[in-house]
Amino acid sequence: MRKLRVLSLVREGLVPPESLEGFSEKEILRWKAEYDVLFALEKLGHRAEPLGVYDDLGPIRDKLRELKPHIVFMQLEEFHGVVTYDHAIVSYLELMRQPYTGCNPRGMLLSKDKALSKKILTYHRIPTAQFIVFPRGKQIRRPKRLGFPLFVKSAVEDASFGISQASIVTSDKALADRVEFIHTQTGGDAMVEQFVDGREFYVSVMGNRRLQTFPPWEMNFSKMPEDAARIATEKVKWYTAYQKKHGIETAKAKNLPPGAAERMGRICKRVYRALNMSGYARMDLRMTDDGRIFVLEANANPNIEYGDDFAESIESTGVGYEQLIQKIVNLGLSYQAPWQG
Repeated sequence: MRKLRVLSLVREGLVPPESLEGFSEKEILRWKAEYDVLFALEKLGHRAEPLGVYDDLGPIRDKLRELKPHIVFMQLEEFHGVVTYDHAIVSYLELMRQPYTGCNPRGMLLSKDKALSKKILTYHRIPTAQFIVFPRGKQIRRPKRLGFPLFVKSAVEDASFGISQASIVTSDKALADRVEFIHTQTGGDAMVEQFVDGREFYVSVMGNRRLQTFPPWEMNFSKMPEDAARIATEKVKWYTAYQKKHGIETAKAKNLPPGAAERMGRICKRVYRALNMSGYARMDLRMTDDGRIFVLEANANPNIEYGDDFAESIESTGVGYEQLIQKIVNLGLSYQAPWQG
């Protein structure tokens, strides 16, 4: 295997140390994904260097000229604190004629814009919940086609930011209050969609032209109160004590209806292609009690730290973590960007 020079772009402040020794679990969680990727690249024999970036492209340009990397491992999820600017960094890498890992700029732009992506999925007749977007400063008036319960979230933020049990509303007053909350909390537009009650699944997808899907992973809520909605809130995703208290965990989906896993795989490939994605992604799905599958959203460049859903799903097929990282690198090297003709 060819040994490569790899530049890993991470958020400023998340450049990991060379060793985990002396750090608490809480401290490690902040930069665990960055550490895991760098450690895996080094174990594979590559020369990997991290670069912390926040609001200046200059250091990227300088490091590209100095290191001359074979590939950039894209781990930035924002630029200047704005989550929708990550696609601009990838665009810059393409302008610099620099191969990179993960999704291309168009795929990142389309998938990050939840309203636009849902319009595209609807056009392609891919099942997704009906929705409306309420921009800041506009009157909040529910269309008759959207009946309660409704789910309110940010139109652009990810990682369950701003999502709680109060995100599910059952009255126009609660809807208006929650939309205003999202406007204030995120500074952006609010998306309101029909709430799909059912089981929540995550499907990993990899590839550029030829796509591969992996076994569905399910979020389980074994100890949640009966009157609580089974949704991936901020606490569910990020608060360890809350997860332990309510028995929340993700694991390989069990007791699926016949053919459900295959249908999920086919739907996810359609989403991936419709949104012009490349590299790797995670699709969030819901399945109702009668077996209908709905796409919640598509996530370009999802979390790939060791032990997380994406890596665990792929490891269940016999692909180890280091193999996964190498596969991501290989997909980046084989992606045909426009500058390559």
